[in-house]
Amino acid sequence: MDLELAGRRALVTGASKGIGLATALALADEGCDLVLVARSSDALNAAVKTVGSRARRDVMMLPADLSQTSEVEHVAARAGAIDILVNNAGAIPPGGLAEIDDARWRAAWDLKVFGYISLARLLYPTLKVRRGVIVNVIGSAGERFPSDYIAGASGNAALMAFTRALGRSAPKDGMRVVGINPGPVGTDRLRMLMRTQAERELGDGDRWPELVKGMPFGRFAHPEEIASAVAFLASPRSGYTSGTILTVDGGQP
Repeated sequence: MDLELAGRRALVTGASKGIGLATALALADEGCDLVLVARSSDALNAAVKTVGSRARRDVMMLPADLSQTSEVEHVAARAGAIDILVNNAGAIPPGGLAEIDDARWRAAWDLKVFGYISLARLLYPTLKVRRGVIVNVIGSAGERFPSDYIAGASGNAALMAFTRALGRSAPKDGMRVVGINPGPVGTDRLRMLMRTQAERELGDGDRWPELVKGMPFGRFAHPEEIASAVAFLASPRSGYTSGTILTVDGGQP
């Protein structure tokens, strides 16, 4: 299926690895030019080379810590004209209420929650002119409310509400805003968390694959599966979709 994305320009945050890099590759394969944003210049350089080796598209990199307002403003000022914004940067630490103090909670939300909101606000005028799309990659904890991931569950739920609210008003500006809630995805970070969980529950971090067997299809989602959903939702093929959040979790109960 031709997603009719050729020639469009997409900004992807958290683009140096995992879902972000897979999304950049998927959009490049569909003919998009790219602006890649992540904290590490070295990791971004590697991502640019990876994308360039697969698709001959224009790729711009903007190293930035999106938890800092000044750097969000810098990205918005440098990004130029874009058609698609994929908010993906951010990792909120696990833990219950007593384990996540105010400083860690605020730092995590500054990057993921306020980072998404601030970048969307600053880029909205450009996206409005180009009748663009915002895709927020959020997370299924915002639906499931795990108490041992309380900062992440709360932050994801807030971003779900933000996506739905903005997605309802965006069509009057010729725009769309959608979200994706991935379940467990096979990223380096998730493997690290699973190792910690296996150490706690099984007494041996190396036994973490045993915890995966009970998941749907006996595995994590692949980053490419989430990226494909991003590409479709960002495309004209999904042109009547706004304020919607797609859950991609393998049908977890």
